[in-house]
Formats: sequence, structure tokens, C-alpha cells
Amino acid sequence: MGILAERLSRVKPSPTIAVTNKARELKAAGHDVIGLGAGEPDFDTPQHIKDAAKSAIDRGETKYTAVGGTPELKDAICAKFKRDNNLDYKPNQIIVGTGGKQVLYNAFMATLDPGDEVIVPAPYWVSYPDMAILAEGKPVFVDCPQETGFKLQPADLEKAITPKTKWLILNSPSNPTGAGYTRADMKKITDVLMKHPHVWVMTDDMYEHLVYDDFEFCTPAEVEPGLYDRTLTVNGVSKAYCMTGWRIGFAGGPAHLIKAMTDIQSQSTSNPSSISQAASVAALNGPHDFIKANNEVFKQRRDLVVSMLNQANGLNCPTPEGAFYVYPSCKGVIGKKTPDGKVIESDSDFVAALLEAEGVAAVQGEAFGLSPHFRISYATATELLEEACTRIQRFCGSLR
Repeated sequence: MGILAERLSRVKPSPTIAVTNKARELKAAGHDVIGLGAGEPDFDTPQHIKDAAKSAIDRGETKYTAVGGTPELKDAICAKFKRDNNLDYKPNQIIVGTGGKQVLYNAFMATLDPGDEVIVPAPYWVSYPDMAILAEGKPVFVDCPQETGFKLQPADLEKAITPKTKWLILNSPSNPTGAGYTRADMKKITDVLMKHPHVWVMTDDMYEHLVYDDFEFCTPAEVEPGLYDRTLTVNGVSKAYCMTGWRIGFAGGPAHLIKAMTDIQSQSTSNPSSISQAASVAALNGPHDFIKANNEVFKQRRDLVVSMLNQANGLNCPTPEGAFYVYPSCKGVIGKKTPDGKVIESDSDFVAALLEAEGVAAVQGEAFGLSPHFRISYATATELLEEACTRIQRFCGSLR
């Protein structure tokens, strides 16, 4: 190992980034590859947000800002939380980081002592467990299978809580499944948490505005005000505002926790980009009509992908409430053979064989902690999705 720290041996590189990179490499080598691994909208950042960034540059707003965010952006975030979630936060209860990922990481670094437990419902976003491990915590996984709508059940949460539990992390709508907690679902979870005052809840609300049909988003501290003082409400501009590359995430929470997270950020990255912060003020305070228009397109894509995958031999794809992912089961193809004689023994075998045979890049369910499934992002051009699903049908039809 030499120079490298022992803690690195416990951490895996992000599988979703690995799939995206592999698809890029194959494309660069001249292969016909459709990459469905990346979780980012294919829509451009809206013009008024880009214009705000350009104006900030022209005004010379190119210097360091306060570590935890500019006053203007903190005010815009406070207004967002009040408007969208009926949550009252003051500027000293807000932190802005370089993406939601940094905000979550800061929180773990600020709160976890060796052996502290973090309850992680599975399937989960790939980074949660590794961030907890890097902060010397211990992820405790709770399976949330397709039969429960991929959602954490109150009895299972109750069973997972121990005296060492410090956090429950909740992501709704979810990456990788798109499953969303209704207000009734969330109330059952918050009722359990109210019985355990030592457990804090970290909510990853990044897909809040990406919801379909009649689904209504809610967040834990909104549903149960009694949890307000032990909730970190995390969000950002990446997904709904089509700003993944701008790298702005934020959170509201108790002032002492936010201060601790800001102290960590001050010694790691310091402030997020001043230009990105100016753009984010325009995103949060400006018109939001483009979100509805984008969601119409996403919903059409979701319905197309769900329908076509359910017509593929051996696949079963539930309809998600939000985000831009589907998480089909490939249980029906496990044990089958490809035309060249390879046995599909796992979801990892399935996605590897699919990439090789048909040039469609998806992410194996194993990466998200629940098999046998795979994740497809439908945040890509509709005609590409149609072609990709046709290839998946053909591949599944070739298995014997």
C-alpha cells in the first residue's frame, strides 16, 4: 500500500461514474454505445440563469465569498424552504457547498465518531455508505424491496435503530428507484423517529421538483415539526434546474450543526464558486415554469421506458413517482445463457453482457445495494431511449 491510507481500502470508486466513463471510452473507440448511466438532465441550463452568471462576471463578482455561501444565496435558500416546504430557517442555519455531495460529506465528518451508525435504506445512492465509512461511521443497511415500493417500512426502521444510531438518511424521490414517500408514508417514518430522540434525519431532497402524475413531495421536518431540531434538510440546484456542472448544493439545519459543517468546509474547499452562487440566486428566485415543461418530457420518457422494458423477456419494471430513473428487476433472466454461452448469474453479469452485445450502458443493482435489478436513467433524448429499449428487448429475447 505504501503511501496510501488504510481507510482508502474501505472505499469503492463510484460505480455510476465508472459506467459513464466506460461508455465514453467505448464511444471514443468507435463503438455504437448508448449511455444510460449518468444521472443528469440532458436539458441545458435555462437562459435567465446563465445570464445571471454572466452579469456576475461582468460586475466583478469573482472573488472569495463567505465560506458557507453569499448572503444573497442564503436569503434565496431561506425563501425557497419557506415557499416550497413551509420550513423557517435563518441564514445562520444555512450552508452552501460544492454540490449536495459535499454538504452530506461535511455533515458526516462533523457528527460521526468511530462506530456511530448511519441507517441507509437499500437501494441507496452509491455514495452514502462510502461517505459514512470515510467519516469512520458504520452504514447499517435496511432492505426495501420492490414489494414495498422500494420504501423503508416503519417496523424495519424500528428494528435497525440501536443506541449507536446517529443518522437515518432518506432520499425521496429516490436515486436509483424514483420511489417517493407520500405524506402518509413519511408520517409513519417520522412517528418512529419521534420515539428515538437520539436519532437524527438527513434528507436528500435533490429530486424534490421532479415528480409526476399526482405525487406530492414532502420532507420530514415539514411532516413532523417535532423533528425540526434534529433534521438536516439537504437540497440543491443540480437536477430540477439543470445545473449539474455548476456544483451547488445546500442544507438547512440547527445552527450549531451548520456552524460545525462550515468549519469543516473552511479547512477543505472553502467557498463554492462565486459565479455559480450568483446563478443559483437567479435559479431559486426566478421563474420556474421550465420545470413543469421539462417534467412533461421526463414523464413521457418514463412511460415509454417502463412500457418497453415490461415488454422485454424476463424484466419487470415498476413505474416510479419521481426523479429520472427506473429500477427494473432482471430476476427473470438470472440463470439464462447468452448466445455465446455465458451464464447470467447476477445483475452485474446482465449489464456487462448487455453492454457487450448491444452497446447499452446501465448500472448494476449491486452498486445500489439491492439485486437483482439495474438502473437506467431516462434523462436522455427520447429517440435514444427508444433505441436503447429496443436493444434491451432484443438482448433479453436472445437469452436461453
